[in-house]
Amino acid sequence: MDIALLTRGPGLYSTRRLAEAATNRGHRIDMIDHTQCALLLNGEGGKIMINGRFHEVPDVIIPRIGASVTTLGASVIDHFKLMGVPSLTSSEGLRLARDKWRCQQLLTSAGVDCPATLLCTDPAEARRCARTLGRYPLVVKMLEGTHGIGVALVHNRYQLEHTCDGFLNFHPQVLIQEYIEEARGSDLRIFVVGDQIVAAMERQARRGELRANMHLGATARVTELSAEERQLALKVVDLLGLEVAGVDILRSRRGPLVMEINASPGLEGIENTTGVDIAGAIIKLAEYKARVSLSA
Repeated sequence: MDIALLTRGPGLYSTRRLAEAATNRGHRIDMIDHTQCALLLNGEGGKIMINGRFHEVPDVIIPRIGASVTTLGASVIDHFKLMGVPSLTSSEGLRLARDKWRCQQLLTSAGVDCPATLLCTDPAEARRCARTLGRYPLVVKMLEGTHGIGVALVHNRYQLEHTCDGFLNFHPQVLIQEYIEEARGSDLRIFVVGDQIVAAMERQARRGELRANMHLGATARVTELSAEERQLALKVVDLLGLEVAGVDILRSRRGPLVMEINASPGLEGIENTTGVDIAGAIIKLAEYKARVSLSA
């Protein structure tokens, strides 16, 4: 089977692990830089060109799309779909996961509990409206961001307005969110492949840090999920139409709260923490998707 891996980082841990897992199962892996693809539409349908040549049509694609090229990456996924190639990540699921506000609107409409969040376009208005979220501290987020970039904890009105002003230089909207104090800087990363939870870990931010990201010094350990947490993770992935996702959940006094869904989750931290062969599970899903597509 020919598997195309859409990636700009062939040397990254996740990319190398997926390539290794595919090779071990007897598949051919082709790494494609989606930012270098030329997309052709003509009377015969769609084709993809790289370096001026038509690229062979793979059996399935595994997108690893960075946040800075979400729109382009989604277009490449759609173009492969036009060519009859199944993908482990849909373009709409990718767009939804990357837009924090649109994602939360969808989840809230489906009855999923998330931290109370305010969308603002003006620093002064943000300061005036923030009182509806309760007392400080509050969390300020850029509308689009990954790996903890564009997230800050503010402790007063001055910090709130100053931070919002800075974030609004990069995006016309900013999110202000209630701070879940009882989580104490920890969250759950739940990894879903297909319709199965394959691994879960609890991450703990280092002292003085809000973000529980591994590359920022957070620690992690294997954790047991409650039935409610498992059901919630599977529900939100299904709502977004994703088949490979990392779901981040906060444990709060009112129950589990969905913080974020990652449509291109990294493998290194969770594989090393849990010992689970997540790359192998993703390749097995790719095999299944290719078989279903061929038999359709």
